[in-house]
Amino acid sequence: QSGVSEAVVVARPAASSPTLALPTQLSDESVVERVCAGEVEIFEVLMRRYNQRLFRVAQSILNDELEAEDVLQETYLRAFVHLESFEARAAFSTRPPTIAAHEALGRRRKRNRCRPSEDSASHLDRAPASAPSPERRAGSRELRRALEAAIQALRPSYRVVFVLRELEGMNTRETAEVLGLSRTLVKVRLHRARRALRASVDERLGCDVGELYGFYLERCDRVVAAVFERLGAVEVGSAS
Repeated sequence: QSGVSEAVVVARPAASSPTLALPTQLSDESVVERVCAGEVEIFEVLMRRYNQRLFRVAQSILNDELEAEDVLQETYLRAFVHLESFEARAAFSTRPPTIAAHEALGRRRKRNRCRPSEDSASHLDRAPASAPSPERRAGSRELRRALEAAIQALRPSYRVVFVLRELEGMNTRETAEVLGLSRTLVKVRLHRARRALRASVDERLGCDVGELYGFYLERCDRVVAAVFERLGAVEVGSAS
């Protein structure tokens, strides 16, 4: 499905294996270099490092948790087969979010061919797209639901900018690079998103914002295992 070519089998312990000691202290660039040199199993370091950020990007665009997980898998597959081209780049950190954003936007465009666009109507009074996940933490659950509902009700073009800037802490330049926008447009959309949210949730916005669109361990393990399973027989640097 991913279009990657088959070459050498990737041998790796199960994602939940306690015997696999991952070098989590390595920089992104060091991990990429070692994976390209044949240590395929430590690709897991990058996946676990970026899972929550990518999930938030995809979820903010799609409003669908299961499809957002699919986007993560596609993102890692594409990143894996192009790792050698990433080696020469100074900043790896914006590459996976860019791939995820493009994949999610493509899926949303395809979805919207069959139904009215989310951008064509106001959703400020709409309920969340899906029931809250049972993985969500118990503390402040009601507030987080209210905040997530308000964020999901934003226009998608505002929502993804808000998520990257406020939840992920990316700066204006990084957000613009990931989404392919000008810095000015990023600032305008962030301002409009904040204004819409203030109208919806008043002063409650800052309370638990870091908890929103959480990517918890069970989901993290599931994505990592699925990516390695789909890689199956993939060669680093093979053409997609």
